[in-house]
Amino acid sequence: MSSLVLGFQEMEKSQLLLVGGKGLNLGELSKVIGIQVPEGFCVTTVGYQTAIAQNGTYLALLDRLKMLKVDDREQISEISRKIRQTISKVEIPSDVVKAVIHYLSLFGEEHAYAVRSSATAEDLPHASFAGQHDTYLNIIGKEAILQHISKCWASLFTDRAVIYRMQNGFGHSQVYLSVIVQRMVFPQASGILFTADPITSNRKLLSIDAGFGLGEALVSGLVSADCYKVREGKIVEQRIATKKLAIYGRKEGGTETRQIDPVLQKTQTLTEQQILRLARIGRQIEAHFGSPQDIEWCLVDNTFYILQSRPITTLYPIPEANDQENHVYVSVGHQQMMTDPMKPLGLSLFLLTTYAPMRKAGGRLFVDVTPMLISPVGRKTIVDTLGKSDPLIKDALMTIIERGDIVQSSPDDKEEPSSGKSNKDMPSAGFQAQIDHDPTIVSDLIKRSQTSIEEVKQNIQTKLGPDLFDFILEDIQQLKKDLFDPESLGVIMAAMDASSWINEKMNEWLGEKNAADTLSQSAANNITSEMGLALLDVADVIRPYPEVTEYLQHVKDDHFSDELVKLDGGKEIRDAIHAYLSKYGMRCPGEIDITRARWSEKPIAIVPMILGNIKNFEPNASKRKFEHGRREALNKEQALLDRLKQLPDGEQKAKETKRMIGLIRNFIGYREYPKYAMVNRYFVYKQALLKEAEQLVQAGVIYEKEDIYYLTFEELHGVVRTLKLDYQIICKRKDEYKLYEKLTPPRVITSDGEIIAGEYKRENLPAEVIVGLPVSSGVIEGRARVILKMENADLEDGDILVTSFTDPSWTPLFVSIKGLITEVGGLMTHGAVIAREYGLPAVVGVENATKLIKDGQQIRLHGTEGYIEIL
Repeated sequence: MSSLVLGFQEMEKSQLLLVGGKGLNLGELSKVIGIQVPEGFCVTTVGYQTAIAQNGTYLALLDRLKMLKVDDREQISEISRKIRQTISKVEIPSDVVKAVIHYLSLFGEEHAYAVRSSATAEDLPHASFAGQHDTYLNIIGKEAILQHISKCWASLFTDRAVIYRMQNGFGHSQVYLSVIVQRMVFPQASGILFTADPITSNRKLLSIDAGFGLGEALVSGLVSADCYKVREGKIVEQRIATKKLAIYGRKEGGTETRQIDPVLQKTQTLTEQQILRLARIGRQIEAHFGSPQDIEWCLVDNTFYILQSRPITTLYPIPEANDQENHVYVSVGHQQMMTDPMKPLGLSLFLLTTYAPMRKAGGRLFVDVTPMLISPVGRKTIVDTLGKSDPLIKDALMTIIERGDIVQSSPDDKEEPSSGKSNKDMPSAGFQAQIDHDPTIVSDLIKRSQTSIEEVKQNIQTKLGPDLFDFILEDIQQLKKDLFDPESLGVIMAAMDASSWINEKMNEWLGEKNAADTLSQSAANNITSEMGLALLDVADVIRPYPEVTEYLQHVKDDHFSDELVKLDGGKEIRDAIHAYLSKYGMRCPGEIDITRARWSEKPIAIVPMILGNIKNFEPNASKRKFEHGRREALNKEQALLDRLKQLPDGEQKAKETKRMIGLIRNFIGYREYPKYAMVNRYFVYKQALLKEAEQLVQAGVIYEKEDIYYLTFEELHGVVRTLKLDYQIICKRKDEYKLYEKLTPPRVITSDGEIIAGEYKRENLPAEVIVGLPVSSGVIEGRARVILKMENADLEDGDILVTSFTDPSWTPLFVSIKGLITEVGGLMTHGAVIAREYGLPAVVGVENATKLIKDGQQIRLHGTEGYIEIL
């Protein structure tokens, strides 16, 4: 056994760096009883490294390539081409040639072989590199085989492979290539088998693509394939394609494309017996590797041969459960406007703050809604509640309920008898009788919350070590009481119900859609919209000092206020920024994750927004904006009441409507406060925990303070108590977090891993429009600004913001825009509430908005009807 060439049977599990992902998996499979793998060997990465190690031209070109970024496509293409040419001309080391000839003599020099690339960063659990490197089929003769080994080495630098590495964070000089030389088989049929359905991600649904001849025809997209779906040993779906072409091997070597006899074009490629046998082989391979697999297979004389197996890297992980029962999970991130992954400390703290039955998956949280879906009463509640926040979740849940294959109703549960009145006719009636037109309820709730937070700030200062953790755990109980306080929730529900009532009744009585949107503008006590207006006031303090504006345009450091005080007006400006941060500095994008950098910790984050305000607004803009919104709301109220009075029974209708408008005006703003209070408390906890982290750094337990973010709250408690930690945990979690960042969480996922995508059920919309959920009325035209990170925002007055999601921290940008489009969101999520408050037309829940709409395009946003036109 040599380190230059290894037969499949000689490989060991630890030899990834020698034979690459594809080679290693073939070596594994060749030892599994009952799995047929065409025999072969691997030219290891040692041979490749020996060949290029001293090549000065290659090394110089590689250095140039390392300097480039993904966007430098032309230079990437040119340098990659030169590297491929250089490698193709490199002489294969003589001992590699000798070893290859030895193995060919064992398997038969006269046979045809497939020569295939196997990179060390290929077919890994988190990066497949599928199709990035080259494969050559039906190669005959040792000279031709050696020549194609060089071609495979060169394919490590195809443009697509180079760009893929850049996008996935692999260094060009850290990835090496092994070459598989495998006895060629000439199949009647071949294809691909996924042990989890690649469309829905359902782990119980196995998907087979099949066609005649060699698999290259399918992989290259030359022909359509038959598709068979198998679930638990039964074929549940068959789609037979018209197969006009197939690729076959030629006797003299190479391949050719042939027409299929018209009589056979619509023939099923595999018999039902063969489909089920192949499915069993797939499940056996999946069990061996311990994860869903993407498998290349071929059929020769009724025997299935496996040519490749790799992990399916695109599947979203299934939330963990302690049983084998069916479960339905709903994404918390889509409710919280934060679909990014959270670090372990953030996840664990958020879990301590909720009563909901939550599960973790892919660095995100999901609520197990199965118990609610089993009972008809609970089902109606959960579907209606989630439908208000995200209609796509509602539609996905309805799909599951209607299918009846995952959730069955409990036999003893009866539908509640209907009282004949809808809850929209009587919004929170008992509670409203108590709170009607008593705005002091809100100010009392806010005062109580502020007092509580001040007490925490005082009391936490004396807590150290394990005592601190006991204190935080105890205080979280108080935080939960505040968050789920019946009076607080009653105020929010009263406002939401009143908004629904207004929208329904004004549409029914006056034919007016979404009237509550205008009535919500400039409502009292909205801590989040006040935050956006307050930053306009900060801009007013800076505006008279051009030298400070110039200085702020070039600051790179979070300690910019140190230099600021030396400039004319600097002290006054520093005080204005500090005052802003003392009230809002605990906020940031993704603020439900305690580990995210707050504005107080990273004040440079608010500088671009301040500069945007200076550029786009005149002095006193905040007062004018608020007053304009207030007048719009009052005018709308008066207009509605005047029109209602003209109707039959108009006085009574106007009286009811006025009461509902009062509820909206007094209470809708409070909707934002509980989250502000929670984030306030989180920041107090965080500052105290970071002091503990400093002690751990000094004690040599961790390397940097931020390492604690990769431990759960409970684990951190244990580390502080014992001063012991296996640092490998931190390294492993950092790697996992990088993987989670690449995943897109589903709104709804089942315990089978099936992702159910909801749809908007709407008629009479124009063709070619992009559809979403209307959450704030109005029609606006403008330039689309696609912004994925708040700190990259360069907005001009009149722009329409297009982004993945907005949480409260995005609010200061709302003062500069004329409309809002997000991929995530619902009627009562933060972006929608603030858009209505500011009078911005908004459409949310637009799937793939940031890809479908290009930055700079002129678009028309229909906030009333819920769609977007590209102009």
